[in-house]
Amino acid sequence: MYDILLVEDQEDLADLLSIFIEKEGYTVIRAASGEEALSRLEENDIKLLILDITLPGMDGFAVCSQVRIVKSLPILIISARVGKEDKLNGFYLGADDYMEKPVDPDLLIAKIRSLMQRAYSPLTKKQMIVGGDITLDVQAHKVYKNGKVMELNGKEYELLLLLMQNQGKTLHKEYIFNQIWGADSFSENQTLTVHIKMLRSKIEDNPKSPTHIKTVWGVGYCYEEV
Repeated sequence: MYDILLVEDQEDLADLLSIFIEKEGYTVIRAASGEEALSRLEENDIKLLILDITLPGMDGFAVCSQVRIVKSLPILIISARVGKEDKLNGFYLGADDYMEKPVDPDLLIAKIRSLMQRAYSPLTKKQMIVGGDITLDVQAHKVYKNGKVMELNGKEYELLLLLMQNQGKTLHKEYIFNQIWGADSFSENQTLTVHIKMLRSKIEDNPKSPTHIKTVWGVGYCYEEV
């Protein structure tokens, strides 16, 4: 098992980032292409993926999309492509966070710690949460609707967990965003709205008329048991 798979084709940068990450006690395995990254993930148990976008062959967006089909591990994109469309695309494809190059090592470590804590903290893995026809198994990191497992990506799962832990309460958009993405992320309204829409499409019988995840206009969202 490795803590982190670092996918970066610039060898000097990969060396430098590996040094900083390993100094914090994390184990790192590396890949220099998208195809190699997918092979590493298939062969090894990885906790977190750090992914560059501009790679030889398969680019980082394609890797992110492929990984999200089969795994729910946290994905942190690091890229010199800092345009709004690139960032939105990363989140659409299931990335949990997006950092701009050049990478600040201290900020990188802070993001790694945060993503690891959210995904693997024993404090969040101790119960089953039931809300109507939806059951969330916190320990197994799985969600069921009427007993059938639902395929959620990492951020969708975290979002549903937060809402179900606060059933009947209206959570402000700012609070939700800060809990799931952190206060330093770039696009609160669009990112949260996109993930709410994707989550509704998976757990609601009629996503256009949701019965679980209700919008409280001008405030935020509320999970109702029904």
